[in-house]
Amino acid sequence: MAEAVPRPLLPIEARGLVFEAGGRRLIDGIDLLIAQGAVTVVMGPNGAGKSLLMRLLHGMIAPSAGTVVWGGAPLDAPARKRQAMVFQRPTLLRRSVAANIEFVLELRGNAATGRCHDLLRQVGLEHLAGRPARLLSGGEQQRLVLARALALEPEVLFLDEPTASLDPHSTAVIERIVQAAHERGTKIIFVTHDLGQARRLAHEVIFVHDGHLMEHTPAPHFFDEPRSREARDYLAGRLVF
Repeated sequence: MAEAVPRPLLPIEARGLVFEAGGRRLIDGIDLLIAQGAVTVVMGPNGAGKSLLMRLLHGMIAPSAGTVVWGGAPLDAPARKRQAMVFQRPTLLRRSVAANIEFVLELRGNAATGRCHDLLRQVGLEHLAGRPARLLSGGEQQRLVLARALALEPEVLFLDEPTASLDPHSTAVIERIVQAAHERGTKIIFVTHDLGQARRLAHEVIFVHDGHLMEHTPAPHFFDEPRSREARDYLAGRLVF
């Protein structure tokens, strides 16, 4: 019997997405369609709801109202295994650098000889394979977390401000890894507060403010001709209320 072809994951569509907590509506009626291809960058001022929106799309938390569908269907367990997420603060196993990768590969049934080394080479950590992961620098730890996410071979990769606390060199390395993943066909959805980084990475921009979707537009249009007052103020460095 022929093996079933996995259903498409994309587009990801939010329909009337709402999230409430502590008596506040933190995400307020967002409708959104994220398609294949582009590097999608999510931007907005602090507290706008960027990370919360990512977690709702990822399926980490359930909305108070509305739905998120992947390829026209709810995110079921098989589809969930085809996407991954990297957070701002790395969380690593108390094992060696290589063992952190090998653990994921074994869970995936993909512990082929050389696969771990290849992933570490992609992120420039092959020379540290035997070192305890907790002894890595902050930038090295984030690269290891990214390699561990890539070990899942995700079709969609969410990144929530992965370079927020890193130095410029580490940031450049992470950006190169993300660009390479995009070029291999992985859909990238990237939250950042860094305008320079957004200009370097984004093909399209989602701009949120106070839980509302203000703009979803190609990156050149967003940076050159933002439609909303909030986006214009944000890009000009003014405080956005």
